[in-house]
Amino acid sequence: MINEKMRSLGAKRSVIRELFEYGKQRKAEIGADNVFDFSLGNPSVPAPECVNSELKRLLSEESSVILHGYTSAQGDVAVRAAIADYVNKTHGEDVNADCFYMTVGAAAALTSTLTALVCEGEEVIVPSPYFPEYKVFIERCGAKIVEVPCDASDFNLDVQAIEAAINGKTAAIIINSPNNPTGKVFPEENIIALTDMLRKKETTLCRPIYLIADEPYRELVYDGVKVPYLTKYYNDTVVCYSYSKSLSLPGERIGYALISPRMTDFVSVYQAVCGAGRALGFVCAPSLLQKLLPHVLGECSDVAIYDKNRRLLIDRLAEYGIETVKPEGAFYLFLKSPSGDSGEFCERAKKYEILLVPSDDFGCPGYARLAYCVKTEQIERALPAFKALGESYK
Repeated sequence: MINEKMRSLGAKRSVIRELFEYGKQRKAEIGADNVFDFSLGNPSVPAPECVNSELKRLLSEESSVILHGYTSAQGDVAVRAAIADYVNKTHGEDVNADCFYMTVGAAAALTSTLTALVCEGEEVIVPSPYFPEYKVFIERCGAKIVEVPCDASDFNLDVQAIEAAINGKTAAIIINSPNNPTGKVFPEENIIALTDMLRKKETTLCRPIYLIADEPYRELVYDGVKVPYLTKYYNDTVVCYSYSKSLSLPGERIGYALISPRMTDFVSVYQAVCGAGRALGFVCAPSLLQKLLPHVLGECSDVAIYDKNRRLLIDRLAEYGIETVKPEGAFYLFLKSPSGDSGEFCERAKKYEILLVPSDDFGCPGYARLAYCVKTEQIERALPAFKALGESYK
């Protein structure tokens, strides 16, 4: 016998991955330049030069035993200390090496954190739209995902609706800012309203409600927008971070979970995250990538390229009659379906070889996600197709 739930997950890809595979098939059939694939958040902007040069230096100068050997289960202590120092200087925090658990990207940070903090039968609130894999991560714990739509007018958090969804079974809430798929950055006043409410609910319910901050896009912001650092606003916070997007290293899978030192029963929570990593087989994140991090902290890929793509698409799609949600961060554009049906919109886009992800699996019907982390040339080639798509609704 096998685990039928796991078999079903393996038998059917996520809607994003399914579309990505379809795009590969179409490129083989009609040529890569004739398919406009905006499905996957796979950065096209190169990693900062310091990343490659530092990797070369490490490989040529450091002992292979040190570079490729095991680190401590929770990560190399010197690496964790360097990250702690960076977080303290950058965000005015007061964390240390023993607040961090190094992970194989943000997904491992999230699954380890959820496994540590959420018990079977409990609930996790997720403002929608949200990254579809949250549902997989939460349900794997035997918990229930509770979708709470964001404010339809601006995609800010609807704090009153979140408050109404909290009950005795609520274990956590996941906040993703900058948001995938909208690119929304929740403003400070929105975060303050949320965290003030959560503190009151903790007192009423006599139990912690954990705030899990999923932050792989933190550095990818535009027009001077600031992303609030959530540990500064709420003690019971875990930050799940990845260097995949900021350093354009999505295939290398390196990140961390940061447990706030002011967390209720901090020691037990940190131990639970470590224990979850052990149970899931996530101990000792890739050693070479860990050793790289202290030398590239604060570096970021060229966000100006994403900004150029963002502006080009927003302006042109408006001309073509396709309404968009202006992103403040990340590299996704949320397009409103002219028909109100996300599935119909994305299927019609396919006729013009445009690959967009329907929004239903993001918990927000009626839209499509476009990943503009592609070469600008692809967007320019796609503009006539977008124009024809827009005109097809007139």
